[in-house]
Amino acid sequence: MSHEGHTHGPGESHSHSHSPQQQQQQMVAPPPDPAMQALIDSSFTPVDATLVDGRTAVHCGAHNLEKCDDCDVDYVNLNRLSKLLAQNPNLLCPPPANVVTQKLSQIVAQTKEEGNTLFKMGKHAQAIGRYNQAASFAVQRPPWETNQLMREELSTVVSNRSAALYEAGDYIGALVDAETVVQVRRNWSKGHFRRAKAMLALGAYDEAKEAVKLGLSFEPTNSELNNFLAEIERKDKDRKSDELVSIKKEEPSLVSASA
Repeated sequence: MSHEGHTHGPGESHSHSHSPQQQQQQMVAPPPDPAMQALIDSSFTPVDATLVDGRTAVHCGAHNLEKCDDCDVDYVNLNRLSKLLAQNPNLLCPPPANVVTQKLSQIVAQTKEEGNTLFKMGKHAQAIGRYNQAASFAVQRPPWETNQLMREELSTVVSNRSAALYEAGDYIGALVDAETVVQVRRNWSKGHFRRAKAMLALGAYDEAKEAVKLGLSFEPTNSELNNFLAEIERKDKDRKSDELVSIKKEEPSLVSASA
């Protein structure tokens, strides 16, 4: 009895055998497209390279480095992809775009929550350490996963770290992290809020206002941003008023000195 026109799913076994003719048909690969092959050949440049780590990674041949400025090569991302595929032999290649490493998501979320708990306890230095670790996990997502997921995870962790740095009195560090959040997830209000808050702590009133206004351009009705803009304007008004009073107090001494 013949078995024609059927397929087997990944991992399925069967007890029957294919005929020699069927096996030969399965082994014949279609010929390459001449135009595509010519395009590949025209841009191909041979390089001196060495396979390492069980032939799953490549280094420059001259210095045995993964990234070498002298040889002008950088195999970091290529090796990362190669190792991921080698460690997951059952993955389709390329994997579907909706494949998500759930275990990594859980690790990122758990480490971030540990940082949040420490933050609420006032242990800001320890919280920063957990946020550092969560951020390092977040950027380890395989390249075939949706970039939006990594952006959301990373921006949330770095935003929380910005808050911890702010509470620890490191306003420059808080500003740097806030800038990163804005770059990674520009339309998220929290990044603009963190940025404005750090700028205000550094005495940059005008820049803080502009940071809030940029955030409001994405979320005009965001109450946190609107309330903070009003707070900045109030503090800026008080600051200018205090400066004016200080100048007036100095004027009599200046007059008597000139007399």
